Amino acid sequence: MLQYFFRRILHGIPVLLTVATLTFIIMHLVPGGPFDTEKKLPPEIVANIEAKYHLDRPLFVQYLLYMKQVVQGDLGPSYKYLGRDVSDILKETFPVSLVLGLFALLVVLGVGIPSGVFSAYWQNSALDRSLVFLATLGISIPSFVLGTLLIWSLSHQLHLFPPALWESPRHAILPALALGLPFAGYIARLTRATVLDVLSSDYIRTARAKGLGEGAVLFKHALKNSIYPIVSVVGPLTAGLVTGSFVIEFIFSIPGMGRFFITAVTNRDYPLIMGVTLVYALLIVLANIVVDMMYAWLDPRVKL
Repeated sequence: MLQYFFRRILHGIPVLLTVATLTFIIMHLVPGGPFDTEKKLPPEIVANIEAKYHLDRPLFVQYLLYMKQVVQGDLGPSYKYLGRDVSDILKETFPVSLVLGLFALLVVLGVGIPSGVFSAYWQNSALDRSLVFLATLGISIPSFVLGTLLIWSLSHQLHLFPPALWESPRHAILPALALGLPFAGYIARLTRATVLDVLSSDYIRTARAKGLGEGAVLFKHALKNSIYPIVSVVGPLTAGLVTGSFVIEFIFSIPGMGRFFITAVTNRDYPLIMGVTLVYALLIVLANIVVDMMYAWLDPRVKL
């Protein structure tokens, strides 16, 4: 298992290099530059700034210099947050985005899996139709629209939760719901489909014929053997929760990486854009590796 983990890590290095290369190319294809302002700077000042950050070099040379820094663990200084390195900004903001993503993951699993199980067990009932409708509605509504509705209803109308900022666990409830509920709808539909397939299996009929209670049949046998497709999507889903927090963090004024990423794109802060993108790419690679290892641990039939 340990050899498999390190082998997958090595396989992830070309993925990170590809992501870094594509991001670098796309950034420089977008019109404008990091030091373009409404008030024109004198040409000699612009030349000095570009020389300081190697922007006066050819693009290929800039790319090689940046990749050399990345290999050495240096993500470079931010163009807009003067005196701050990208690594320092990421160390400060990544824990916030990670905690928000974990809270949202609890919402996804805590809402999606039970909803899918009960919907499958009472198939074609009023409860089933209601849960399927809510799951489809959750998938269809974008997270930023849902976040706005939650702020209006639960904060401004009912005064149950604070509308913004990141000061206590209560401040994490609304953004976690806004971020997690759309994914919970997807998990609910997936769980319903897999549980329905398992409930029609021969060993389920055998378990009922042996006199097992419905609770044991449903949770010990049906859910246990239908959990594998859900585990398979947890890796990309976890990465999607963290990366999908860009707009949510901006709406709720959360000091995470998403807010810095949006401002970095607006300001053409190339090192900060590259740093955030690489962190998210690394997170996706690691999440997929962990899920593959969990899948092999849950199902002994799977060979590494």
